[in-house]
Amino acid sequence: MTTTSDTRAGEQGRSRPGRIIVSANPLNAEIPPDAWQHTITPTDQFYVRSHFAAPQADADSWSLQLSGALEGAREVTLAELRALPTRTLTATMECAGNDRLGFAPLCEGEPWGSGAVSTGVWTGVALRDLLARVRLRPTAVELLFTGADAGAPPDSSGALAFERSLPLAKALDPDTLLAFELNGAPLPHIHGGPLRLVVPGWYGMASVKWLTRITALEQPFAGYFQRERYVLVRPGEAERVPLGAMAVKSRITAPSEGATLPMGSHTVSGVAWSGSGVARVEVRVDHDGAWQAARLHDGPRYAWRRWEWTWEADEPGKHVLQVRATDEAGNTQPDVAAWNQFGYVNNAIQSVVVYIGEREAA
Repeated sequence: MTTTSDTRAGEQGRSRPGRIIVSANPLNAEIPPDAWQHTITPTDQFYVRSHFAAPQADADSWSLQLSGALEGAREVTLAELRALPTRTLTATMECAGNDRLGFAPLCEGEPWGSGAVSTGVWTGVALRDLLARVRLRPTAVELLFTGADAGAPPDSSGALAFERSLPLAKALDPDTLLAFELNGAPLPHIHGGPLRLVVPGWYGMASVKWLTRITALEQPFAGYFQRERYVLVRPGEAERVPLGAMAVKSRITAPSEGATLPMGSHTVSGVAWSGSGVARVEVRVDHDGAWQAARLHDGPRYAWRRWEWTWEADEPGKHVLQVRATDEAGNTQPDVAAWNQFGYVNNAIQSVVVYIGEREAA
């Protein structure tokens, strides 16, 4: 992984760290450590996931094609979409391959660390409101979303566009958006502007960027990024499990790895998220310590939630802090995530090493 980062101007002209570049062509980049302190990830620090080179995109000439099992196919311009009633929601988006480097042996795919996740305020049009104007036929079973980005993956038979489908129930959820704004400004090109799909609660691959076409399908989609990638392929298992909702996950954002702290009271804090909502967060000190409940802050339904826990550090030396979250469906983070060929869904418990008192010289 290339760990060089850029520095960009933030609000009021102040400088803040830029993204950590994982690969330059196509661009894939993680949030910098500073970004974890923001409840809403600044747009210039928001993680970037690209499968192919970014396509040319002009908002003035952009259009969205609607076709397939509809009562009337049509083309919609960005101006027409903006004229419809808008909806704004805050949602965390995580790449399915986030923390891929935590698997052993290493898996196929981009070498993501822990920073392929961000939270943004998305504004757009509810997909179901647009579909109500063209009316789905009763034979439709899925909606296929096609982006303008295209290329030839090494193991594919040729060039193809990035496209993914959604079951009707998720596509017609009122919170599934055709988004044209991020954090109160026009959606940046690097994040799929001028128009992208946003599927709250699901891994980022579902939120197709540079959206140009929606096709109502009468049969389930079996394309490359639906059946060959973004599926769990585990040793000894024939079934390919497709990815959807984000697994429950949490992270300690303070103190940082390797920090040296004085004895006394300290606030351990971080964030937790899940496609099913977070029910509780627990922290423990050292592997033989008891799990203790952290205070979980309120937050929007689809966004990560901040938590904090007070640690009375009265024993000098090296300590391991661990955090785990449980979602509203009763799923708790595992000690170790199940290895899979493409390194998806690593939601293992995080450990952070800290030192209390003076740190001994090596």
